[in-house]
Amino acid sequence: MESQAVTSGEPSEPLLEVRNLSKQFAQRRPLSGRKFTINALNGVNLRICAGKTLAIIGESGSGKSTMARCLALLETPTQGEIMFQGQHVLSLGRRGLFPVRRRIQLIFQDPTSALNPRLTAAELIAEPLVIQRIGNKDARQRTVREMMERVGLPATSEGKQPLEFSGGQRQRIAIARALVLEPSLLILDEALSSLDIANQESILSLLAELQRSSGLTYVHIAHDLRVVSQCADEIAVMHCGQIVEHKSAAELLARSEHARTRDLLAARRPIEAIRAERPPKVSA
Repeated sequence: MESQAVTSGEPSEPLLEVRNLSKQFAQRRPLSGRKFTINALNGVNLRICAGKTLAIIGESGSGKSTMARCLALLETPTQGEIMFQGQHVLSLGRRGLFPVRRRIQLIFQDPTSALNPRLTAAELIAEPLVIQRIGNKDARQRTVREMMERVGLPATSEGKQPLEFSGGQRQRIAIARALVLEPSLLILDEALSSLDIANQESILSLLAELQRSSGLTYVHIAHDLRVVSQCADEIAVMHCGQIVEHKSAAELLARSEHARTRDLLAARRPIEAIRAERPPKVSA
């Protein structure tokens, strides 16, 4: 079944458009060795407008992370099209994808495992500039310091390694590392789920300010409707590799139509109740 996006007033050429996207994984059964196929994505269609925030939510195994990796060009879809800034990116070769990858950045759920523990904060943030061959050493050092200040990290911490930072600070390093290439699209794959409430709200405030100042476009991949409802312009609900409902955030929260969406709404816990159980920590 082909998923349908229920939206209104979108421009004819969005920043990113996904058409009939499918992704299959071939697996073998552990005892018999027989092959079988997992349909992680099945006919997904999405339009993501520049400067907006789209949240993609769903339970574990719904295909959210596979979608994130396909959008970030880390996975090649089995079929379908990905249009970025009007360009068919899946038809590009390795050389053609090199500049596109600079414009699309992915932030992972766990910054501890995503960041090389042997590198300092400054080296981690500068690494994408080195890979893309942007600037000389002095220019990169200036850019790193500007990015650290922009995401709320003290310049005096540039020589520290990831494990010397708090979880919230490590995620700020990951954000700075992603933004140093000045992307147009930032994909956050459960990037807030490992943080406490205070740090979640602090990072959401940071992302909102970065979006206002730079016109960034966000795709939030999450399972927690409470978190994404604070920042999303639109919400798409995934189930079994398909998008079963896609509306503006206000409309979906006020009037959901699919049973899976209603389940997610029912599971949403008020922020006040969570704070009562665990007093907020000092944000990073």
